[in-house]
Amino acid sequence: MASFYTLLTDIGQAKLANAIALGQTVIIAQLAVGDGNGTLPAPTSDRTALVNEVRRAPINRSEVDAQNPNWIVVEQVLPPDVGGWTIREIGVIDADGDLIGYGNYPETYKPLLTEGSSRTQTIRFVMEVSDTAAVTLKVDPTVVLATRGYADNLAQSVGDSAAQSLQNHEEGRAHPAATTTAQGMVEFADQTEHLAGERADRAATPKGVKQALDARLPITSHKLVIVNGSPALEEI
Repeated sequence: MASFYTLLTDIGQAKLANAIALGQTVIIAQLAVGDGNGTLPAPTSDRTALVNEVRRAPINRSEVDAQNPNWIVVEQVLPPDVGGWTIREIGVIDADGDLIGYGNYPETYKPLLTEGSSRTQTIRFVMEVSDTAAVTLKVDPTVVLATRGYADNLAQSVGDSAAQSLQNHEEGRAHPAATTTAQGMVEFADQTEHLAGERADRAATPKGVKQALDARLPITSHKLVIVNGSPALEEI
């Protein structure tokens, strides 16, 4: 067996089985970390509490793993102002305050800024369940801190979505037609339509208007003559 692993506790297994049977859900609300009282604990399903819990807080992000549909991934971000202990154990707490998942953790010291060094650290808990639909992942939006990877992925996703929407708009033809009272798409009139002057759903162009006027106005030549002592134009 691997040195570090997580498992559902007996309480967690019972609650999940009951939720599946009754069509209800188990609400995951918090993640706790502990120092194991100085030693690395071995996870057992009968555990109801961490060996020595040092911090408990709402989860910052949770999701069903994209590659493993039976895996639930829960994350908590530890800000720079918490720490001063070594993380050796983690636990998932439901909305009733029960420990439903437990695991050990590679020994990691979380320093405080007052110690001269500090950092933001992300704790990730992966829990395998038989039916992820029976688990509700509760995230408090007032305490959400996103990891850099999550933010980058989200930004990429939003950018891709916007680019696709723009492309669909550019390629689409299902735009409203322009009217005398509303903006919209309108097609330019061709030469025949300019000459006919009958379409109300076409846009005129300067070239088309000139061609239409030239076609309607007769082109004649004149010469200047004197009639009864006064100048006049005479058609040639």
